[in-house]
Amino acid sequence: MTLVSDWRRALRWHSTQIFVALAAIPPVWAELPPDLKVYIPENWRPWIVAAIAVIGILGRLRAQDDA
Repeated sequence: MTLVSDWRRALRWHSTQIFVALAAIPPVWAELPPDLKVYIPENWRPWIVAAIAVIGILGRLRAQDDA
């Protein structure tokens, strides 16, 4: 396995930021009180997670400034 040349800047990439947020969803969800969980319908939850993953893929494909 070979790392990309600018791997040290990975936390600046939008895709990395989105996938970190995606990884944080399960522990955050587990800690939410039940009265807040009812605001997100159960049948929407997989679609929300899938949409975040697609945004992460789009973030990886999008050219970003070197800022």
